Amino acid sequence: MAGPLRVLVAHNSYRMRGGEDAVVDAEVALLREHGHTVTEYRRHNDELQDMRSLDAAVDTFWSRRTGRDMDSLMAAARPDVVHVHNTFALISPSLYWAAHRHGIPVVQTLHNFRLLCPQAMFLRDGKVCEDCLGHLPWRAVKHACYRESRTQSAALAGMLVLHRTLGTWQHRIARYIALNDFCRNKFIEGGLPAERIAVKPNFVDFQKSAERARSGFVYVGRLSHEKGIAVLAAAVKEVTGARLSVSGSGPSHDLLIGIDGVELMGARSREDVAYSMQAASALVFPSIWFETFGLVIVEAFANATPVIASRIGVVPELVEDGVTGLLFTAGDAHDLSHKLIWAQANPAKMAEMGRNARARFEEKYTPERNYTQLMKIYKDAIIEAALESRQ
Repeated sequence: MAGPLRVLVAHNSYRMRGGEDAVVDAEVALLREHGHTVTEYRRHNDELQDMRSLDAAVDTFWSRRTGRDMDSLMAAARPDVVHVHNTFALISPSLYWAAHRHGIPVVQTLHNFRLLCPQAMFLRDGKVCEDCLGHLPWRAVKHACYRESRTQSAALAGMLVLHRTLGTWQHRIARYIALNDFCRNKFIEGGLPAERIAVKPNFVDFQKSAERARSGFVYVGRLSHEKGIAVLAAAVKEVTGARLSVSGSGPSHDLLIGIDGVELMGARSREDVAYSMQAASALVFPSIWFETFGLVIVEAFANATPVIASRIGVVPELVEDGVTGLLFTAGDAHDLSHKLIWAQANPAKMAEMGRNARARFEEKYTPERNYTQLMKIYKDAIIEAALESRQ
């Protein structure tokens, strides 16, 4: 694989901008910085409000528009590889089959667990649920896991079953990208081909900042149940003199109102968030679900900020207890409060962990490191597609 590549990047954005969108934007910019030609195919779920429910359900299974769009883009852009991030709900898996018709290999980043769980998070009634892992996802219909709707859950479950039956996940995707070993193992357990799943974390681009005086804590992210906001609120109430800066918005916002020392900043710019991290003794990450990555953890590391995080899912892969931060029992507000109290009492230790966090970022999560990994994945996908075409 010599010289710059032509890459077609496909992504379906949700109604609220999130980490997936930031990752897509960063990877597109990274590819262009290295001289590759990137063509983007984007849809946005805001389109759903102008669609009939039946049409939206049909598009979830198989979008004819995507097929037509991809035929045109393939002919015009002549990509070497198609890199897919999200196809739900408008792009649909018809994209994979369109790429196959044109003989173009597909790389799929697995940003969430949608291929195994219609609700995408392995979360039900506030607890981790793996009832559909390795099984047909009809339990999700029974429990109305997607948006508390059996109808919408049935549409999603039906889409997953259809494409398992057609072999879409097994034979139309040359390489999957899991964001860590924990997720890779979950996807293998769920039936994806192990030999096609590579591990490549997300990355951020932050230059090393000047040392600053640090105090208090910071939370950055969506204010919602799965993010552990109730746990965070209860823990802060137990800590005398705690100061917590909160950047983000969401349905759990009210749980933090009126708590002494909590400052609600709302949605903020990337630069303002970075400044808050650089001024804090630690970022708090109280999530109660199987996060597929946790980009904000890497952002904290880049700003030499240690992380106090839930011991759940991938988090122990990212945060080394006592080295780059502290771990507490997921969902346990009392345990989190103890970690916050310890951090307040040991600023020198927290500063050392912050330096370790920055070193970990430079070792694993820089754009340069990520680019090398991404190019290898593209190369493997292209080679595999070429070999299959000869058979």
